[in-house]
This record gives sequence, C-alpha cells and structure tokens, in this order.
Amino acid sequence: MNSVYVVMGLALMQFLYFGISVGGARGRYGVPAPATAGNEVFERYFRVQMNTLELIVVLLPAMALYGYYISATWATGLGGVYIIGRFVYFFTYIKDPKKRTVGFSLSILPIMVMLVGGTGAAAIALFRG
Repeated sequence: MNSVYVVMGLALMQFLYFGISVGGARGRYGVPAPATAGNEVFERYFRVQMNTLELIVVLLPAMALYGYYISATWATGLGGVYIIGRFVYFFTYIKDPKKRTVGFSLSILPIMVMLVGGTGAAAIALFRG
C-alpha cells in the first residue's frame, strides 16, 4: 500500500500546484481576491482547480478502497493515470476548454474503476463475513 499512498500524496501536491497556478494567474490577469471572474484565461485556471477539487474528493478514498481490497499495484497505476490526465486537462483547458475531453477522460475513468471495484470488493468481503 505504500505506493498507493505515494501516488495519493502526488495527487495532493498536484492539486496544490494548480492552486498556486491560480494565484499566479490572478496576478497576471488582474483578478483581485476574492473575485473568481473577470478574465477568461484566469477563469480557466480557476475552473481547472475547482474541477480537480471535485474529483480528488472521490479519488483518494477510491484509491484506498481499491488498493486495500483489490490490488495496491493496480491502484497505484490507475492513480498515476489520473495524475497524467489532470496535467493533460490542465494544459489543454488553459489553451482551449473545448479540447479538455482526453484529459478529463484520463481523470474520471480511473476513479470510476477504483470506486466501483473497491466498493464492490468491500461489499463482497462484508457479506462473506
């Protein structure tokens, strides 16, 4: 499970990086706090951060479930795909939000696999006693 925890930590560091990027964009595009609108490019940075927050809340427990009940190796790999997907999403969304599909897919699909698989395996373990 150590590798799962490393990838979970990397996902959290990535989220912090996105937050720092939002702060930088706030300064570059003249959007003073607490505003979250006012410049289209800044808003893209902000949406990447918020979308990542929405996903990471599900990612972390899904990775823990999947790693514990099914496979730490696979949870590590799927978590790595998520991280790559988030970077693809970050860079494509900043340039053109219409091209975010690949990055979003690489982010959401591993989460869905781990959530459904891990929850299903936990339920099976519960009923087996």
